[in-house]
Amino acid sequence: MAEQRSKGPRDNRWYLNIMAPNTKGEKFAWLDPTSIYINGEAFHDLLDDLQADLEGVECDVVAGLDAMGFVLAAALGTRLGVGFLPIRKAGKLCVDTDKVSFSNYSGRTQDMEMRLPAFAPGTKVLLVDQWVETGGTMDGAIRLVERQKGVVAGLVAVAIEDNDRTNEYRRKYPCISAVVQGSKWQEECNQQKLNSFASYKPELAFPRSR
Repeated sequence: MAEQRSKGPRDNRWYLNIMAPNTKGEKFAWLDPTSIYINGEAFHDLLDDLQADLEGVECDVVAGLDAMGFVLAAALGTRLGVGFLPIRKAGKLCVDTDKVSFSNYSGRTQDMEMRLPAFAPGTKVLLVDQWVETGGTMDGAIRLVERQKGVVAGLVAVAIEDNDRTNEYRRKYPCISAVVQGSKWQEECNQQKLNSFASYKPELAFPRSR
């Protein structure tokens, strides 16, 4: 992977090629970006790209959406030098919480919670999830932040698909994703099928031995 990483410019987003297709059916998201997290070079290149594209976006804390958004949000918060705030599925936090209902990518209605209080009014919160498909989960997080009078500083994900709801997000907030809008990756994500699936091999994500 080190050899692959050194080829081409920073924005070639090579690590998107190692994402895994869904093999478990319709109840699950259509692909799995965690193969990027497993591979150290892929994960750090992903963070490099997101951090570079966040230039000019100010935040006081990074909030991650349960559950895989925690991984990306915590790592990005460390890069940005700010704290991490978990936004969890209902019933997981042992402190007072605020709760909202939302409809996720599979159409199921769920509840999510955020600690109450989580921050002072006016706090700039960067919202991070692994993938934004229908935008329902992100909508719940936005409502939780704004109900505590926080300011949504922006939205971050590995990919943000194009649809009416996500286009509205792009009009209202800075939206940063490894999949750049207008790129071939965006076209494939919108179709929910990457060309790289045809040559996908799990070992592409394996960590390198030291």
